[in-house]
Amino acid sequence: MASSSEIARRYLDALGRRDLDAAAACWAPGGTDRMVGQMELTAPDGVVQYFQELFDAFPDFSFEVVDTTTYRDRCAIRWRAQGTFAGPGRFQGFVANGAKLTLEGCDVLTVANGLIVSNEVYTDSGDVARQLGLLPPAGSTAEARLTRLQNARTRIRNALGGAAPEAIAAGVWVVRGGRPRAMNVFLLEDDGGVTLFDAGVAGMATNLTAAAARLGGVRRVVLGHADADHRGAAPGLEAPVYCHPQEQLAAESPSSFRDYWDLSKLSSWARAVYPKLLRHWDGGPVEIAGTLEEGDEVAGFRVIELPGHAPGQIGLFRESDRLALVSDCFCTLDVQTGIRRAAEVPHPALNQDTDQARESIRKLASLDPAAAWPGHARPVVGPDLEGQLRHAAADG
Repeated sequence: MASSSEIARRYLDALGRRDLDAAAACWAPGGTDRMVGQMELTAPDGVVQYFQELFDAFPDFSFEVVDTTTYRDRCAIRWRAQGTFAGPGRFQGFVANGAKLTLEGCDVLTVANGLIVSNEVYTDSGDVARQLGLLPPAGSTAEARLTRLQNARTRIRNALGGAAPEAIAAGVWVVRGGRPRAMNVFLLEDDGGVTLFDAGVAGMATNLTAAAARLGGVRRVVLGHADADHRGAAPGLEAPVYCHPQEQLAAESPSSFRDYWDLSKLSSWARAVYPKLLRHWDGGPVEIAGTLEEGDEVAGFRVIELPGHAPGQIGLFRESDRLALVSDCFCTLDVQTGIRRAAEVPHPALNQDTDQARESIRKLASLDPAAAWPGHARPVVGPDLEGQLRHAAADG
């Protein structure tokens, strides 16, 4: 039986002669030809179709084997190819433009019972795109313009997706996202990575992932509650998600709307806009990996139950510096106008039980926090923090 290197060379030689029948005969039926970062073909028909289209687009296409390395059933072949994009066939949908192409690549073939069962092809697709005129040449004025355009897009995304992490205490950062940067997501140092408390809105996912990567990566996400503007980015973070048991059903629901909300209590303008904002904010349902309740530990913080705005709303409290992260226990932002305000109870239109929400603010005040960060806008700090919270909890 032929060796793996002989089969690999036989295959490349057949392609060099444009003998697709001979090339197909080198493959085991159902084998996979994966062009890394581009596509995956199933042999033999998918491989034959791909190369037939390639040869139709590049009528003078040729291969040259540079060197090979073989170990047992695997053979790596480094090759060089060239051709002219003369047509009449198209290449990946593009009409032939006469461009000259020279490229190098490497095929890593695995052989079993005298046939190829898999192949991984490595090429520089960016260089191919430049040579064919699909991307501007490296160092050109056109590339500089494209870079400026991409940077402008990134700045816009960053403006909506969240600023750089801001340190607010030892091992704790906040990323502010949304518009006007009123969504707070907290990154808590946790065993070489970070735990995220709340997940903001869907558009924050990319920036949160990047912020967490600089701190070791996302280990888990803890939802203060399951409203759309607090679970929004969670599906895009690729980390286990936790919440209070009473929030699990809402977190895993495809609906962005909580059944106890009464939008009739909002102004006419807010009633019209709020459903649209929910759809924009929400990243969809999330699978809950586990639940947390009063007294559980999260990255050096103690879970505290703060129901009222949502039935299973939780906050985190750290005894060492009396830092409280409390989701929507209280608000410092008017939900209808976006105007920053002193701490107040969340709007009754969005609460399950406003009286209970007031009681939760009093519970928070009794902990005598040094700083209390809500899920939106600015924190409550200062020597009379407890008084500010009790004033927020007062009825009327």
